[in-house]
Formats: sequence, structure tokens, C-alpha cells
Amino acid sequence: MPAPLIVAVDGPSGSGKSSVSRGVATEFDYRYLDTGAMYRAVTWRILDLGVDPTDSAAVGKAVATIAVVSGTDPSSPQISADGTDVAVAIRGEEVTEAVSLVSAVPEVRSAMVALQRRQAEESKSAGTGMVIEGRDIGTVVLPDADVKVFLTADAAVRAQRRALQDEESEHGSTGTAATEESLRRRDAIDSQRKASPLKPADDAEQVDATDLDLEQTIEAVARLVRAVAA
Repeated sequence: MPAPLIVAVDGPSGSGKSSVSRGVATEFDYRYLDTGAMYRAVTWRILDLGVDPTDSAAVGKAVATIAVVSGTDPSSPQISADGTDVAVAIRGEEVTEAVSLVSAVPEVRSAMVALQRRQAEESKSAGTGMVIEGRDIGTVVLPDADVKVFLTADAAVRAQRRALQDEESEHGSTGTAATEESLRRRDAIDSQRKASPLKPADDAEQVDATDLDLEQTIEAVARLVRAVAA
């Protein structure tokens, strides 16, 4: 079993970060943190409070009052906002359409980055590795992570996989074409924002999952972890 390492997995929406990161964490008995779910939880609460997600000043003010709690068990990840379990609600279309706007607000990123770093530090203090997935983990949140991975895939493939995944969820799917349009829109916002734009770290290993299934992608990342731990 590899030493307890901090593994940063970044990549665009729909690239499979969550499933792959959970698989890697499970294989090595590491903790798991879905930072995207944290931003979605903030977004859900912003909408729940009636705050306009396009009003960055109002969002920045509101986030100071929002408590996000994220579980780290890869077999059963939990997420809550101000005491409400939002694991299902954050995957709905309304949150999906607003999350990139909310995530781009500097005060939101500052609050979530501090929380993410705290959880990584708690994992290290406990002598346990952690797989942390998001969009700026290797570049901003944990630039000294032991392993950095940038996971990507062709947009059409990402959309197809996400649409299929959504069909099996409670909120349902909007269809492949609409999903691809949404993914491309989020890619543009995430990569062009001033605060922590989506991009691979200079020393990240890039893994293209376009032609890989889930097990193959998990193994590709696991090999990188083993190589560093060797």
C-alpha cells in the first residue's frame, strides 16, 4: 500500500473526476474530497437564500454566513449546507447553470480554499492519504500536492457520459446535446475567470480519458500514485 500521499485531480466538468478519484481513494484506503460539490453546495444555498448568482457583491457577502460540511468517505461522500443534506439537490439543473458564476466570486473561492486546505491538513495529521478533486487543486489549493493529475476527455464524450449518468439520477438528464452545450459553457467560464482559472499545473501529469473506460482511467491514475510512493 502506497504511503499516505495528497493526490490532486483537476479537470473540466464531466471528465470523470469524481468517479475516478473515488476509485483511487478506495484502492489506497485514502480519504476523498469533492471540492466541486463544495462549490455546488454554496451555490445551492445562495439560490435558496434568494441571492442573485450574477450579483457577485451579494454572493461574496452571503458566503461568509454559509457553513459547508463535506464528508471524506469515498464509498459514501456526504455534503451539507447550513445543516441541510444537499447531496442530491446540488446536481440539479438550476445549480449546474449557476455554479460557475458563484465559483468565480473571489470571496467564495477564498472561503472554500481555506476549508479544503484545512481538510487536507487534517488528513496528513491523521497519517492518511487524500484524493482531492476539483479545478484548481494542483495550481492554487495545494500546489505542493504529492501527485498532480489533470484529467480530461473530448467534450462530446464528456457530454455523453454525463448525460448517461444523469439519466440514472433523481434529477434526470437534459439530453446529450444540451449537456454538451452546458459543459462547453462551463469550460469557457472556468478557464477564463480571473480567480483560479481552470488549467493544468505545470508539473501535472495529463490523463486523457476519451478512449478509456472507468477502470482503465482509475488504473492510469493509480499508477502515477504508485510511482511517486515507490
